[in-house]
Amino acid sequence: MPPVGPAREPAAKELVRPPADPVADRLLTAPIFILSPVRSGSTLLRSVLNAHSMVHAPHELHVRRLTVGFGTPLSRKAMDALGHNQADLEHLLWDRVLHRELVRSGKTFIADKTPANAFAFERIATCWPDARFVFLLRHPASIAKSWHEAGPDRRTPEEAALDALRYMKAVQRARRALTGLTVRYEDLTEDPETQIRRICDFLGVPWEPQMLSYGEQTVIQKGLGDWKDKIQTGAVQRGRDLPRPDQIPDVLRPISITWGYLAAA
Repeated sequence: MPPVGPAREPAAKELVRPPADPVADRLLTAPIFILSPVRSGSTLLRSVLNAHSMVHAPHELHVRRLTVGFGTPLSRKAMDALGHNQADLEHLLWDRVLHRELVRSGKTFIADKTPANAFAFERIATCWPDARFVFLLRHPASIAKSWHEAGPDRRTPEEAALDALRYMKAVQRARRALTGLTVRYEDLTEDPETQIRRICDFLGVPWEPQMLSYGEQTVIQKGLGDWKDKIQTGAVQRGRDLPRPDQIPDVLRPISITWGYLAAA
């Protein structure tokens, strides 16, 4: 009988369920997830949080793409007898990877800012029922422009807007479904102390002044976070000016209205 290899896609939604025993099945306590579209300042916020003595915010981890498989039908049968399906085993793996990283840091809480997590918010919330969510928004036209600038040879401005819109819609679905704190990139760069204090209050950790000057980054690598000059300065920099209403692509106007960046007609 041929072996049953690892799954290429996450387990079916109906197989995704919360931990049978949150105490025994999870090592992490109250992990933090920054849900944002690409090019929305999540690396900046990660850097700020990582400067806190209690919060470890590593580079993008992409744990939602870690899958498990059953080498043989017998291994599937054995796990089933223990009460585990594929999703359960994947969640145990995700939890173990994040917990190991947290333990190595010596801190209390871990924060993950992978933008693609917005597409898996249901699984993340199911995997960790005590997870905390910070929704980071930015002007949709600014996101699209930055996304095009990040790879002008790979996507036109129109393609960048459509691709970034997928992330925006996913974040908006998560905002409707989950409880969390919404932070705007523009507010974070304009008045960082006020916004960082809000975030600390939400997370239940004390405000620490060193968060304003987060220092040198240990991971500056394309694909794992931002690598641009502003991030490498080690301090919060003012963002670019907001686009004018006539500079917002038509495809982004509805989400711009929803997020309060454009008045409804």
